[in-house]
Amino acid sequence: MTFWDHLDELRGVLLKCILAVLLASVVAFCFKDELFAIVFAPKQNNLFPTLFGSDISIRLINTELTRQFIIHMMVSVYAGLLIVMPYIIYQIYGFVLPALRKEERRYTTPLILTAYLMFILGVLFCYFIIFPLTFRFLATYQVDTSVENLISLESYIDTLTFLSLALGIAFELPVLSWFLGQLGIIHRRYMQHFRRHAFVIILIIAALITPTTDAFTLALVAIPMYLLYEISILVVKK
Repeated sequence: MTFWDHLDELRGVLLKCILAVLLASVVAFCFKDELFAIVFAPKQNNLFPTLFGSDISIRLINTELTRQFIIHMMVSVYAGLLIVMPYIIYQIYGFVLPALRKEERRYTTPLILTAYLMFILGVLFCYFIIFPLTFRFLATYQVDTSVENLISLESYIDTLTFLSLALGIAFELPVLSWFLGQLGIIHRRYMQHFRRHAFVIILIIAALITPTTDAFTLALVAIPMYLLYEISILVVKK
């Protein structure tokens, strides 16, 4: 195929992906109540009541006339993108597949599948554990009792989106380590030598992700991230 033939095929792939996202977004937009019931579940403290302690009631506010409608559309697009992500990966992989050599194809499919599953696992970890703890702490934190917290809907959505993306990317550590190991950039002995340094960095990252002051919450984030580092050591070649 010529360059223009490849470009035309890529355009077709991108068009299919965009149409799939639009269709899924429209469906998500129509199911507003169900969609936002999922989005607001972490703030209701009904996921793991024993873990998160006593129930608290935090109301969200909106200060702009069109903001709720815009956020409804944004969340619908996010949901649509998340729903059709396997289809998008399938389309892009089908476009790239003919350019791969036989030995590259053997590990490319498991690599892509594992990367997707690890990202989803990171998002779920954020949704069920990290974000409820973070929201509970920040929404109830006060520098003085005279200062009342009024949490905006936009701030809630932005924080949830950022933390979900951050945890999803963090859970890609074993996949990234394996890939860099295959390229010869990192080695198992190198990662084992800097294990203590990595542990300190993980503690710092965990403290930034969950700004609570108790050791339990910090350990709840740091331990899984450190386990990911240990898994990365195992999957990297010597």
